[in-house]
Amino acid sequence: MSQTMRVAVTGAAGQIGYALLFRIAAGGLFGPDQRVRLQLLEVPQAENALQGVVMELRDGACPLLEDIVATSEPKRAFEGADWTLCVGSIPRKPGMERSDLLGLNGKIFVQQGQALAEVASKEARVLVVGNPCNTNAWIAMQSGKSLPPDRWFAMTRLDENRAKARLAEKAGVAVSKVDRLAIWGNHSPTMYPDFTHARIGGQPVTEVIQDRAWLEGAFIQSVQQRGAEVLKARGLSSAASAANAAVDTVRTLHHGTAPGDWTSVAVCSDGSYGVPKNLMCSFPIRALGRGKWEIVQGLKLDPFGEKKLEATVAELMEEKTTAAQAVGLPAS
Repeated sequence: MSQTMRVAVTGAAGQIGYALLFRIAAGGLFGPDQRVRLQLLEVPQAENALQGVVMELRDGACPLLEDIVATSEPKRAFEGADWTLCVGSIPRKPGMERSDLLGLNGKIFVQQGQALAEVASKEARVLVVGNPCNTNAWIAMQSGKSLPPDRWFAMTRLDENRAKARLAEKAGVAVSKVDRLAIWGNHSPTMYPDFTHARIGGQPVTEVIQDRAWLEGAFIQSVQQRGAEVLKARGLSSAASAANAAVDTVRTLHHGTAPGDWTSVAVCSDGSYGVPKNLMCSFPIRALGRGKWEIVQGLKLDPFGEKKLEATVAELMEEKTTAAQAVGLPAS
């Protein structure tokens, strides 16, 4: 076995955290031969619940789980962390404006970004899951600048997984037949699940599913609104599927994408596809392994896709400006 990997998880006693931790302990991120040390962070009010989660993890007797740290102190949770999954965030409540949500979460991610830059591993990678994840990741990145910009990610893999599932259902095939599906932009109702470059069984989606009106309408809407549908049906927000997507994201970034394929994750823009630099935007990403990546270049968006990308980037820019003002960070 190789050297133990330290994985920090915030909001570890929450719904997503609870669904996530056993997957990590069982080798879901790095494989069946990689030992892990879990470093779990919760707010003081949830420390008792966190201790219960720790009890269950220990009772699971997972052979790969070397040790567990449970704390309400960010620096202790992030110390030496190789990967940090920032799951915890304040949810939007009735009557709360999005700007209020950005301000409240902004303060959390300023603190966490600073702590990660100070005590995490020199090779640390950070995946922000807690919403609004793109902008939360931008705040943390701006607050923890000693960690290079290419180490910060925001999760859009859940949207990718949802989009693949809808296409597979429509085509009557297994979801494994769908590849090259990218999410562009923000993890919000403005996201663009790009069907124009996706394939089903190696064929372009637009050749397999020739109902363009469905692709531009019901398909995109079903992906954009899926979280709300789950909440309405279940009475609780998506947890297991979000945890699964977080595992998918880290595993893909660690092991790499299959030849000829790509995945979706929000990264710090380098100006590709006209997206302003320093914006946390989801792109089609080629994972190179060990957390390294590159944006897939040369894809041509049709006029429909260009409009969708423009709209979601505009929302990201507005969110960044609002968040910067709320927490006192430069918006550049």
